[in-house]
Amino acid sequence: MPISRYTKNAPLTVDRLVPAMASFMLFVSIVLVATLGPWWLFFTGFIALNLAFFAYAGWCPASLIMEKVGLGRYAVCTR
Repeated sequence: MPISRYTKNAPLTVDRLVPAMASFMLFVSIVLVATLGPWWLFFTGFIALNLAFFAYAGWCPASLIMEKVGLGRYAVCTR
């Protein structure tokens, strides 16, 4: 049983890929903090700041790059 009926065969969009990339980068920064030192918390804060800005303004540097590559900005759930 799928989690949502809207995600089956849905194309990758900027709105779906930005949070996915941010969560992966947060995981990487947690590993860096644990292995290399607490100075990597600035990287974690930078990622969180960009994700908050994307939620507020609708764009961030990563989303601009994704749009240049050709990903669209479509809502997954249209109700």
